[in-house]
Amino acid sequence: MKFLDQAKVSIRSGDGGAGSVSFRREKFIEFGGPDGGDGGRGGDVWAECVDGLNTLVDYRYQQHFKAKTGGHGMGRNRHGANAPDIVLKVPKGTEIWDEEGETLIADLTEIGQRVLLAKGGNGGFGNAHFKSSTNQAPRRANPGLEGEEKWIWLRLKLIADAGLVGLPNAGKSTFLATVTAAKPKIADYPFTTLHPGLGVVRIDAREFVLADIPGLIEGAHEGQGLGDRFLGHVERCRVLLHLVDANSDDVVRDYRIVRKELKAYGQGLADKPEIVALSKCDTISEGERAEKTAALKKAARRVPIQLSSATRENVEKTLRGLMRALDSDKAEEANEVPAEREAAWRP
Repeated sequence: MKFLDQAKVSIRSGDGGAGSVSFRREKFIEFGGPDGGDGGRGGDVWAECVDGLNTLVDYRYQQHFKAKTGGHGMGRNRHGANAPDIVLKVPKGTEIWDEEGETLIADLTEIGQRVLLAKGGNGGFGNAHFKSSTNQAPRRANPGLEGEEKWIWLRLKLIADAGLVGLPNAGKSTFLATVTAAKPKIADYPFTTLHPGLGVVRIDAREFVLADIPGLIEGAHEGQGLGDRFLGHVERCRVLLHLVDANSDDVVRDYRIVRKELKAYGQGLADKPEIVALSKCDTISEGERAEKTAALKKAARRVPIQLSSATRENVEKTLRGLMRALDSDKAEEANEVPAEREAAWRP
């Protein structure tokens, strides 16, 4: 199934049914009077967060959703039926924005959450509604109210506990495949990962969700490479694992490029707790490893983990570090600690 994290759809709620003009005409009943029924309500348009979805691909093939009109009123005081509602089913973590993309309508982060997007029109009154002692034979009825129509944006932001960031080919997908059951595409060229991926990590009888996004390059916030659009998928993460390729000629430059893009993107990404790891350490000599670790330590202001997904060197140490960082962040949130929290976990 193709991953799609953004879709623009048109929605329209149903019009209300029209009221009826009718009079009771029966044998031996001299004064029947008005008996026109009211129209029914038009259908509403709802969005609902459901389980079992992880992409918005369904909205690639259908972009228009229109609820039905309410039933019209009829004689003998028969009211029109209310039209059924339309429900847009979306995955957990979906944001709903207005057409301009400036106003957030809803953020669906829990299974079962529902939000009303467009309200159906009320049905019109039939002539029975207008009868009175001074107007015993009204010949008027109301048409139903029109429904609402608008375009909205659906934007999916994956909900994960920890996120992987780094330059292309830094070993993010390999790490995800090593520690989870996910099967991302892995190859020895940049931009192998074109879509975000999720996996469940199990360590010390506990679990957390890890997200992998396509690699960043310098100028990603200006649209270079795949851009920084996929950074939205790590906005909800509590901690970031920053992988730096040990085969790079300048690990400090690589680290600073990604940090610059995180700051340029905003949304608090640069302030999240961060664990730095020098990945693919099995491919370099001990001397190079020590030299690059020292340089990266000075740039990141913390001791980087020497990591190798292929040989599983320090993999468990990294996972336990992520778990500790998650526990610390959750404890701070529970205790309502001020926003100035420690920017990184130091092993």
